[in-house]
Amino acid sequence: MKSENEAYLTLAALCAQAEHCQYEMVEKMRRWELSEEAQARVMQRLVAERYVDDERFARAFVKDKIRYNKWGRRKVEQAMWAKHINEDIRQRVLNEVDDEEYINVLRPLLQQKRKSIKANSDYELNGKLIRFAMSRGFTMDIIKQCINVEDEDEFVE
Repeated sequence: MKSENEAYLTLAALCAQAEHCQYEMVEKMRRWELSEEAQARVMQRLVAERYVDDERFARAFVKDKIRYNKWGRRKVEQAMWAKHINEDIRQRVLNEVDDEEYINVLRPLLQQKRKSIKANSDYELNGKLIRFAMSRGFTMDIIKQCINVEDEDEFVE
């Protein structure tokens, strides 16, 4: 069990290294068995001193998950919901991401996946690609744009 000041110093150091949301900080303090009043005071101080900012966290989270984990909008949105990010912040940050960015992530993913899929027909192949892309959290409109473009590229070659 940590004291209130120890908890603040530990969390401030943690937040100085990487972005974290309020929910993560509260969960850490709960595991340390800090009283709810102390948790509230520590969180208030962390927010006031800009160590914790859910909107800044959401922007970094979305950018990382799309670029490095190659996730689509739905999966990113679900992960932010699990981290208790406010609905308003989630929607605002996700709406800032252009469809073109999702397409640039999904197209190479589908091209790579297409090489490893065994299918008896184009219909079956596209069905498997769609299921794969949806499991990554991409929306159907983005998936259709990528699959249709790939099909056109195949006919050109």
